[in-house]
Amino acid sequence: MKTDYYYDQEFTRIGCLAPGEYEQCRFEHCDFFEKDLSKMQFIDCHFEHCNFSMARLNKTLFREAFFKHCKMLGLQFNTCEPFGLSVSFAHCQLDHSSFYQSKLKQTIFDHCNLSAVDFKEADLTQAVFAHCDLSQARFERSQLSQADFRTAQHYQINPNLNTLKKAKFSLDGVAGLLAEWEIVLAP
Repeated sequence: MKTDYYYDQEFTRIGCLAPGEYEQCRFEHCDFFEKDLSKMQFIDCHFEHCNFSMARLNKTLFREAFFKHCKMLGLQFNTCEPFGLSVSFAHCQLDHSSFYQSKLKQTIFDHCNLSAVDFKEADLTQAVFAHCDLSQARFERSQLSQADFRTAQHYQINPNLNTLKKAKFSLDGVAGLLAEWEIVLAP
């Protein structure tokens, strides 16, 4: 089955895409709400002000994909093509999404809402959570070595269930590591 190939093109205010491979393309103000993006390939693509909420991503390839000011509620990144998965996010809403068992080494989450996101068994080695809200995010058997949580908020990470070697936390955020033991920190 032949798929289309798009290189260095801009897509603005569209609501559907032809199945295919998109390389070095730019997408702005596109609405992919509940669309099926399965088996599509996005290589070195930029997405700004796009809505991906509830889109289907079965075997979708994101390699060097950058998302800025995107609404991405309830996405199942764990169903994406795992080989070469490389993404970064700035000012995005990723609430209720899943990165279960995803390999996300050095991924940057900058000023993102990550409420109730599933990071269980994900490899987040050297990931950066800059100014992110991690309320109710789930970390269990996650690889968090050298991850940077210094400016993240509202996380609860059990050190007994996750690998945290050389992970970075602010003094204010230590409570998120102690919540499992119901320790109360006094001012």
